[in-house]
Amino acid sequence: MFLIHCPHCGEAREEEEFSYGGEAFIARPGKPAEIGDEAWGDYLFMRKNPKGWHWEMWGHATGCRKWFVVKRHTANHTIAGSWTLTEGRKVYDAEATS
Repeated sequence: MFLIHCPHCGEAREEEEFSYGGEAFIARPGKPAEIGDEAWGDYLFMRKNPKGWHWEMWGHATGCRKWFVVKRHTANHTIAGSWTLTEGRKVYDAEATS
């Protein structure tokens, strides 16, 4: 078990209080009606499964019930930080461009 800090509540709580929402920042196709079934299937079902740092969505299910993002190392569950969706997107984009 590990602790997750909810950026909305401002508290670190046990993992059991949260719901895992999957990979964060998946780009939705701009014109979904114009892409083929294979591309749409890839968008819906294909996810990264890295061993290392990964951006994830988490919801505070038994607390404020708000969603946020966490950067977590999947091999040892070390958490680099947690952010609201807007703040996390800025950090994610800054890392992608550097």
